[in-house]
Amino acid sequence: MRIVICYPVEQRHLDQLQAAAPHCEIFLSSQETIARDLFLADIFCGHAKVPVPWPEVVAQNKLQWIQSSAAGLDHCLVPEVIASEIVVTSASGLFADQVAEQALALLLGLLRSMPVFFRAQQKKEFIRRPTGDLHHKTIGIVGLGGNGTRMAEVLRPWKTRIIATDMFVDEKPDCVDELRPADQLDWLLAESDIVILAMPLNSQTHGMIGKKEFATMKKGTTLINVARGQVVVESELVSALASGHLAGAGLDVTEVEPLPLDSPLWEMPHVMITPHVGAQAKRRVDDSTNLIAENLRRYFAGETLINRVDKVLGYPTPRARHGLE
Repeated sequence: MRIVICYPVEQRHLDQLQAAAPHCEIFLSSQETIARDLFLADIFCGHAKVPVPWPEVVAQNKLQWIQSSAAGLDHCLVPEVIASEIVVTSASGLFADQVAEQALALLLGLLRSMPVFFRAQQKKEFIRRPTGDLHHKTIGIVGLGGNGTRMAEVLRPWKTRIIATDMFVDEKPDCVDELRPADQLDWLLAESDIVILAMPLNSQTHGMIGKKEFATMKKGTTLINVARGQVVVESELVSALASGHLAGAGLDVTEVEPLPLDSPLWEMPHVMITPHVGAQAKRRVDDSTNLIAENLRRYFAGETLINRVDKVLGYPTPRARHGLE
């Protein structure tokens, strides 16, 4: 059995994976060769950031399991994979600390007018200008998975009111004041001073935040997107910012990446843009390898995998995130 690896590992990581699957051949691929090398895989561990011929890979009927090194699965959950017997597991929640830090950095930067002050610094202007506050705000989190839950935990001590929507509402975390089903998005948008997007990208969430949703938000709302750029209709985001209806937007993701040079977002005074770095961490490869090695051990022992994905939903259920189903 061959395990094809496609994420930036060192030899010690390969040794760790080999120890978890001693009877398997570990084959190291790259973004340049993964579209070809995937045909060699019984198990694929990693993240193909380039186009891959998934229909042909599935039709070959060799690949048994995809262990993604990313939380988002839009790179592999194509219709052919969804309809197949291929098991899919993700890295859901593995980088929740880092995504929460990124959301907080963007949010505080906007509320404390950092883009304005950065521009003033370049001009050597020492002028006091208005700022906003995070304390006592109502924060709405769209998507209360691993990342969304961690954001709620991080933001709770700021004397905030945390509300959220999610597909699963059976167990409300203590850090959330009110949790409602995903179909009550309009309620969340109307209640919130700050809206944080943390949902997965799938057919239901693609373009979810558009003209109607921006109109439902309060005037002066701040939007933070650390989910996927395609969940927002970017032209409508630009319009909401230009009209002043939105106070600001912090974007770690954009509809097209890299963000085109002619996008109005680059020059907007109350926008902060980071290049999809929310999940970056010094320990990212170590943590990824620990998860993959544990799932390899479980796979060959016939145990329940961590983060087994419901391929129709496009993400693991709360119990699956903990390896309970």
